[in-house]
Amino acid sequence: MSFMQVQLFLNGFKIYLNFALQEYNYFPKKRTIFAQTKKLNSMVVKNVEQQAEEKMLHSLTYLEDVLSRIRAGKANVHILDNIKVEYYGSMVPLSNVSTLSTPDAKTITILPWEKTMMKAIEKAIQDSPVGITPENNGEIIRLGIPPLTEERRKQLVKQSRTEAENAKIGIRNARRDANDSVRKVVKEGVSEDDGKETEAAIQKLHDKYMKKVDEVLAAKEKEIMTV
Repeated sequence: MSFMQVQLFLNGFKIYLNFALQEYNYFPKKRTIFAQTKKLNSMVVKNVEQQAEEKMLHSLTYLEDVLSRIRAGKANVHILDNIKVEYYGSMVPLSNVSTLSTPDAKTITILPWEKTMMKAIEKAIQDSPVGITPENNGEIIRLGIPPLTEERRKQLVKQSRTEAENAKIGIRNARRDANDSVRKVVKEGVSEDDGKETEAAIQKLHDKYMKKVDEVLAAKEKEIMTV
């Protein structure tokens, strides 16, 4: 081998060595970037899942709140939740100016914290859609819960089912919006596997909250129909 050939060989080897060193330094960075991207994608789809559950939980919580205000023949202070009374120029809930309690299954009592509020509370109840005439003895206000007729019970069951269906619509909408978001982020770079896993998780959340709605409704129907 001539000197020129040796020189060419050494130059080529140097070029190869430099390339190899560059690749050695590059790939760890590439693996790091890949790992960071994967972690970011995971956070994106997880956020979509969390937002979906928050919306589904809101629908369920709202249903529970609405059903708690439906009078079912049993004393329940929540039927007074929407009644407000004027207190020093502001309209406030009854619970902000009095103590509400149920001494028995057929009675609600309202004990004003200030006796000067007695008349205002009595009038607020009379003007409300509660439909129960308050009894005021000067110390405490009592509401006697009248028994429900069979026809009225059926009407309340129908009303409860309507509210439950509204909650289910909210849960379905949350699932739809979440799946739309998943498809969008997949188009933007999130892997299809991550997208499918998230859609499956969202479906499980949907089924979970739909079942809870059915359970809440069943309990309310039993309460309404129990004489």
